This record gives sequence, C-alpha cells and structure tokens, in this order.
Amino acid sequence: MRAQLATPANTEAIVRTLTIAFHDDPLWSWAFPDERRRAEHYRVWWGMFVVASIAQDAVWISDESAGAAAVWVPPGGTELLPGDEPRVDPLLRELLGDEHAERVLELLERFEANHPDEPFHYLSLLGTHPDQRGRGLAMGLVAERLAELDALGEPALLESSNPANNARYARLGFEHIGEFRAPAGGPPVAVMWRAPR
Repeated sequence: MRAQLATPANTEAIVRTLTIAFHDDPLWSWAFPDERRRAEHYRVWWGMFVVASIAQDAVWISDESAGAAAVWVPPGGTELLPGDEPRVDPLLRELLGDEHAERVLELLERFEANHPDEPFHYLSLLGTHPDQRGRGLAMGLVAERLAELDALGEPALLESSNPANNARYARLGFEHIGEFRAPAGGPPVAVMWRAPR
C-alpha cells in the first residue's frame, strides 16, 4: 500500500470512515453519549479536524474511498482552523448540553496539558472503515509516515483513546509516557511518544 495525501475532495469519505470507526470508542463514546445521535455529532465534530489537517497537507488515506485515514497535525500546526476555535464551546453545548459539555471541554484541556513543549508531529485521529479492518491499512499509513519522520529526524506523539490499540502503537515504536483520564471518572487516555530512529 502507498499512502495518498488527502485533498478537500476526500473530506466526506474521511469523515464517514472516522465516524464509523470511532462509534464505540471508549473515550469518544463517553464524550458523545447519545448513541442515536452520535454519528451525526461525530460528523460535525470530526469534520472540523479533518478540514483543518487537510488544509495543512497532513491527512493520509489508503485509497480514494478512505478505507483508512490518518489525520496528523504538523509541528507548529493547529488542530482546528482559526475560525473554528471559537465554535468549539457553543457547538459542544448545543450537542451535549451545558453540564456534559463542561466535562468534554475539560477533557480537551487535559489533552493539551499533556503535550510536550518541544515540536512534534501529532497523530490526531486514526481510523479504518469496518469493511477494511484486518488488512493493516491504518497501521500501514502510520508506518509510512513514521519512516518519513525518521528520515527527517523528527518525533511523533499520539493519545490512545482505546487501550486495545496501545500494543499496536508500541509495535511501531511508540512509548507509553503518561496517562490521564476523562473527567468524572471517565475513560483513561494513554499518551504515547515516538523518538525518530
């Protein structure tokens, strides 16, 4: 497999894949608990992140249908476009109600607080469409990108929102360097770092 750099034309397919891939994720299903509306909420939420990373030439897909997608943020980049930053608080309150939105906003702050000060490439989202699972597509996308980062001598960071994936990331050279939990006894999140090789 050779990773393809995503373009705006791939946005809908990428968001569709991530929406399905994260439906039962321990952390993000906690953040968006209404199972009947979760797909709708995810499409809006993940859509902002995908659009921002595509604008920074930082999303790789396995094929045109985005059977697997890796959403990165380059060093010095941003997870959201400047115009989307002010939308986060009101959007979460609209989707989740004030009380749960406060918990999710605190969760987002915990993500940020666990980022190191030095520059790094940030694997923000990684997902595979269920129809494509078991083929190693997502890990293949990450492995290809990590080989490029090794050639540049640059590190990478991710947070694993599903403990079932931690061993997969470890096989690619990521080390578990920390952990935090979602507020109010929510699920754990592993912080994983990979130095260049």
